[in-house]
Amino acid sequence: MDDFVSESDSDYTSYWRDWFISSRGNEYFCEIDEEYLTDRFNLTGLNVEVQYYQYALDLINDVFDLDCDDEMRETIEKSARHLYGLIHARYIVTTRGLAKMLEKYKKADFGKCPRVQCNSHPLLPMGLSDVPNNKAAKLYCARCEDIYNPKSSRHAGIDGAYFGTSFHNILFQVYPALVPAKSAERYVPRCYGFKVHAAAALVRWQNGKRDEMKRRLRKMEIDSGFRDGEDEECEESDEDEELDEERKDLEASETRSAH
Repeated sequence: MDDFVSESDSDYTSYWRDWFISSRGNEYFCEIDEEYLTDRFNLTGLNVEVQYYQYALDLINDVFDLDCDDEMRETIEKSARHLYGLIHARYIVTTRGLAKMLEKYKKADFGKCPRVQCNSHPLLPMGLSDVPNNKAAKLYCARCEDIYNPKSSRHAGIDGAYFGTSFHNILFQVYPALVPAKSAERYVPRCYGFKVHAAAALVRWQNGKRDEMKRRLRKMEIDSGFRDGEDEECEESDEDEELDEERKDLEASETRSAH
């Protein structure tokens, strides 16, 4: 920014978009075509979202000629960056915008998935909200279908509304051949070569529910439909439970008599 401000006014207004795209932290953005910026229809409603909207738009379009102090210029510059981001969210879902973002995606300009099983699959920027100043930009992996935080703090501060919640999905709708095969590989926890998982706990829970259902059916004198061996096991468990209940009642009565 300091290098840019030190240039002459003509340079300042002649290369604003080039400067913005090449600035550190703005690598996620693509350059918006001048034809799109000069079409008022594409900018509908943005005048109420941005302070000094017309001055900011003039700065983006390289026709800014207002003679103002440094503080005012900095305010307009901030508004121009915000306005560019809002226009960018609309532009990247157009045919031309999708093509530009696709080229950046193929070159992995947005980074690669940190998940080991995704084998460094390229990421896409996305927003969790279309409302400005609400959520920061995230990175989406189409292989594992999960989202991640940008590694760089410069990218982590980008507003997610500058990419929107639909861009990454629209890209794969327009280019279905790019949809990657979902990763079937999953990390399997092991201890000394033996798998560690929650299947055993699930089986115990299912067995408990089944035994409970069989006891309820037997009390209602309804045929459970289970095999005889399973019913005998259930009866044994019922007898054990009854013995436990009798033991608890006996202990409770002894406690009361002692008092």
